[in-house]
Amino acid sequence: MAKNIKEEALAYHEMGRPGKIEVISSKPTQTQRDLTLAYSPGVAEPCLQIAENSEDVYRYTTKGNLVAVISNGTAVLGLGNIGPEASKPVMEGKGILFKIFADIDVFDLELNTENVDEFVRTVKLLEPTFGGVNLEDIKAPECFEIEERLKAELNIPIMHDDQHGTAIISGAALLNAVEIAGKKLSEVKMVVNGAGASAISCTKIFISLGVTKENVVMVDSHGVIRADRDNLDKHKALFATRRDIHTLEDAMKDADVFVGLSKGNIMSPEMLLSMSDNPIVFAMANPDPEIDYELAMSTREDIIMATGRSDYPNQVNNVLGFPYIFRGALDVRATEINEAMKLAAVKAIASLAREAVPDIVNSAYNEKNTTFGKHYIIPKPIDPRLITTVAPAVAKAAMESGVARGPITDWDKYVSKLKSRLGLENKFISYITVKAKQAPKRVVFSEADNYKILKAAQVVKDEGIAIPILLGNKEKIKAIIDENLLELDGVEILDPYKDDLRKEEYAEVLYEKRKRKGVSQYLAKKLLRERNYYGTMMLEHGEADVLISGLTVNYANTIRPALQIIGTEPGINKVAGMYIMNTKKGPLFFADTTVNPDPSAEDLVDITRLVAREVKAFNIEPRIAMLSYSNFGSAEGRVPSGIQQAIQTLHRENPELVVDGDIQANFALNEEMLKENFPFSKLNGQAANTFIFPNLAAGNIAYKMLQELNVAEAIGPVLLGLNKSVHILQLGSSVREIVNMVTIAVVDAQLKD
Repeated sequence: MAKNIKEEALAYHEMGRPGKIEVISSKPTQTQRDLTLAYSPGVAEPCLQIAENSEDVYRYTTKGNLVAVISNGTAVLGLGNIGPEASKPVMEGKGILFKIFADIDVFDLELNTENVDEFVRTVKLLEPTFGGVNLEDIKAPECFEIEERLKAELNIPIMHDDQHGTAIISGAALLNAVEIAGKKLSEVKMVVNGAGASAISCTKIFISLGVTKENVVMVDSHGVIRADRDNLDKHKALFATRRDIHTLEDAMKDADVFVGLSKGNIMSPEMLLSMSDNPIVFAMANPDPEIDYELAMSTREDIIMATGRSDYPNQVNNVLGFPYIFRGALDVRATEINEAMKLAAVKAIASLAREAVPDIVNSAYNEKNTTFGKHYIIPKPIDPRLITTVAPAVAKAAMESGVARGPITDWDKYVSKLKSRLGLENKFISYITVKAKQAPKRVVFSEADNYKILKAAQVVKDEGIAIPILLGNKEKIKAIIDENLLELDGVEILDPYKDDLRKEEYAEVLYEKRKRKGVSQYLAKKLLRERNYYGTMMLEHGEADVLISGLTVNYANTIRPALQIIGTEPGINKVAGMYIMNTKKGPLFFADTTVNPDPSAEDLVDITRLVAREVKAFNIEPRIAMLSYSNFGSAEGRVPSGIQQAIQTLHRENPELVVDGDIQANFALNEEMLKENFPFSKLNGQAANTFIFPNLAAGNIAYKMLQELNVAEAIGPVLLGLNKSVHILQLGSSVREIVNMVTIAVVDAQLKD
């Protein structure tokens, strides 16, 4: 991480509303009648129903979708015993993961006690509030007793994710790794380095899957856990060996599997070489694995390796498990999360890795065809099938093991509900970020003498999204970097005023391109002092891949050099501007919002084709509504007439596109209204996600209103139709908006390649 991640992280948590979560109403509250129903006197009715039948609390309140994330801050990952207040940002973050991946609501609770009895009593008193409890960051051995007692005394699902989350994911990885290595679980010799809550839980689940207990050697900071060691607690004693092994180095000889849940760089290449053929190494210490990934791969070609890091194959990431385990448990109102449910999750995750990987995952990781093998033994966190694979498996296991109070009868309907409640396309930013990282592009920032631009450049550099190139006065840029402690060492800085070598060459090319358009050799040299001209010429010469501009200059001054120097793609007659409106239900695509003030019917056809191609590049099938104030000829006028002409052309020449109009926005967004009133429309079956506006005014007004009302996050404008990737920022964009724009631009440049 960058040195100044401290300041960035603090600003992130402090800006606007402090913290990362808020409570919002799920019911209308705008009118007096709404409030009458929500509170007094209307609220008395569900209260009376629940008093008569306590199970109705799941019917009338949020209990069935509400999980408590509870900690006392005694074992926060990487930070240790920092106390309950200091653990709250982590618990809020865990709540966000629950919501993003499984649409589970969370209250985080930080308890000011290290006393087991007080902790258990407090959680027990809270049982009526929650549908489940996720215990988090509690030190061993107290965490074992707390979980055991709560599971015995409460009648809702309880899970200590630090114990079982890693165990479940690594268990799935082990099932697949052993098969690929051609070994049998019952015969493998396993070394577990680490003896904390996670290591003990992992070992237990490995034994449940078929590993022979006597074949396991566990190592802690004092060496091999042996039966003759003094003062072993009952949890470590379970795995004490009587074999004549004392050190990690001894234990590694002829071992088939190494499981690391300890600290970085404690395994040497010599230890790895001493393992058996086709060794399985799960080096899960973070951020530094027990052995460096590149070192391990260069030491042995036959290794099958997993880590806890996202930048290497086979990441053991708890987010593959806990959101979906609780989702399945809540959906059948399970009284607990038992071993059968955990093992069902293990097997479901393992089986998913053996299935054909969907295009959205391949595309995100820049793979043509990810297949089951040594570099893919567990699914990727971005895989949209996890919720529909793991949650049903857990729910079925709960039913079969007799702990489900609300069994599911229609599994197809349940899977459909999971998809709709999550809004699977709502991972748009995550998807394009992953895709951008697979092939980062050289991005020229033409306004690099601006703090926000430099901060965004650092972010995309640190995240591996892009390779920044900075244009502007070197002294001024370096001063801003130094003043704000930015980490941009090694980033190229170019000054168009002083870079005479390139400028002479660029000026000659510009002159040749524009000499019949009023540009003399003198004017060409003068124009190249302007950073947008200079940056655009870098793209033309293949010295950069993307140009980002527009934060402080007007739109025309940014797009003009691109049109004059780069021009449009072959066969493209029209450049268009598109905004991506990222909503809670997924991305919506708006065009034309920035370029064409009053498009003709022919222009609308070109714009629609450009937008459809771009949306498909994001692995989303476009459903295109051409908007108007009328519905399918219900009103006359130049606007609906032009749209109808465009629709006729598109239906005739592009029958593969799902596009229709003229149509009003409410019908395009409401599939039930559309089906009821216009059953003939090609858009029937699902709401539109791509909207072509009849003119610039309508599109520009629409996206700015949604943005200002906080209904959607606007990303753009994305310029379509240019021969190279040039993109323009909104005036005054935030650092986050700039980073999003760069990410989109990198993916766009990948598409042009």
